[in-house]
Amino acid sequence: MTAAAAKATRYVSLLGLGFGDCGKGLFTDHLSGAPGAHTVVRFNGGAQAGHNVVLADGRHHTFSQFGAGSFHGGVGTVLASPVVVHPTALRIEEEALRRAGVSDAFSRLLVDARCRVTTPFHQAAGRLREWARGSDAHGTCGVGVGEAVRHALAAPDEALRYGDLTRPERALGKLQASRTALLHEFAHMAPVHADAALELPMLQAESLAQRWLDAVAPCLAQSPPASADRIAERLARPGTVIFEGAQGVLLDEWRGFHPHTTWSTISTAAVEAVLHDVGIEAPVQHLGVLRSYLTRHGPGPLPTHDRALDARLREPHNTDEGWQGVFRRGHPDAVLLRYALDAVGTLDGLVVSHLDAVESAGLRWCAGYRTEDAGRLTALPAGGVRDLAHQQELTRLLQGAEPIYEPHPIASAHAWVAHAEALSGLPVRFGAFGPTRATVRDRKHLP
Repeated sequence: MTAAAAKATRYVSLLGLGFGDCGKGLFTDHLSGAPGAHTVVRFNGGAQAGHNVVLADGRHHTFSQFGAGSFHGGVGTVLASPVVVHPTALRIEEEALRRAGVSDAFSRLLVDARCRVTTPFHQAAGRLREWARGSDAHGTCGVGVGEAVRHALAAPDEALRYGDLTRPERALGKLQASRTALLHEFAHMAPVHADAALELPMLQAESLAQRWLDAVAPCLAQSPPASADRIAERLARPGTVIFEGAQGVLLDEWRGFHPHTTWSTISTAAVEAVLHDVGIEAPVQHLGVLRSYLTRHGPGPLPTHDRALDARLREPHNTDEGWQGVFRRGHPDAVLLRYALDAVGTLDGLVVSHLDAVESAGLRWCAGYRTEDAGRLTALPAGGVRDLAHQQELTRLLQGAEPIYEPHPIASAHAWVAHAEALSGLPVRFGAFGPTRATVRDRKHLP
């Protein structure tokens, strides 16, 4: 499909510029309310995503796989390859959406037949692998997304795809092959955590594969695998298509700070690849998403972490319990912002959440770092393409970095926006002053 054929369609992407939890759900919900918006595309990650949407009447949902525009009637979701689909989690999320008033989420969902699938065996193996790391934990979410990708790369013929689920014998064969391979890897693992004993039996249970396929059947019946042509038809409809990124570029599998990363690519190129894959050549408006302060859920470097901010800034939808671990807050960081902008690709603007926190939180911009090895830094050293050794060295550098702050706290949301625009050279197109779409203001109405 040519650009001319798709010119009646507007494509917008939302790409996180931090470690996640930046407000992608809020802004997806906001953009989905625009006239003509009809589809939200998830193009990376999997069921480990958690995008919160709060409605004015108090209803709340954490979107994991369904698009965060689902509260708008008629706005559908596309799970595009290379998203890693968790079918049983889709069923659970659909039930939660029903309780929140969305009764037709499955009928609005298209799942690319080529999407890789997370299974109970991947989930068990991912948890066992993380427990084995002990104090060197990477920060897994515990749902098996990374393990599914790892296994697909190591044994492509065994990789279970969403389209395989319509062929029970083929799917069962792949499931049993995965289970056997993972059991062989972990069978002699000494329990290093009390709950590890609950996961190994998942790999040992020969009957689990068939039971899981039976549990998946209702998902397939309501949302059968979609072909590339079917997805192309949806994405070419006149109106607005929103690409809702998962995670943030500072967790990117190649540009994040190894090994505390996700098996997912967060970039403008990843968005454009989905369109190119289905034959659409059209411009995309790429927007980088920021919080007014940094957050990190789980282990890994966060140079501006401030325990006073942890106590001061309420976080109703992220807790310290669960697989990821402690949720931390940090001051806005010019060094990491520059790095994120370089890593993510060319953007057309920024959108910013939590601007209402600026004045009360006592935020300060971090202008640079003092480091033992490299002295004073205002930018991170450049590395090669897909150079994990360099990324791991950046992790070591950041873990020992001492932030150098601007002398005065940020006085207002207006001052925050002005500083961010000066640092990035990009306009802040939207800003949010609360958790609901009603608090989002466009550029003309920012203070």
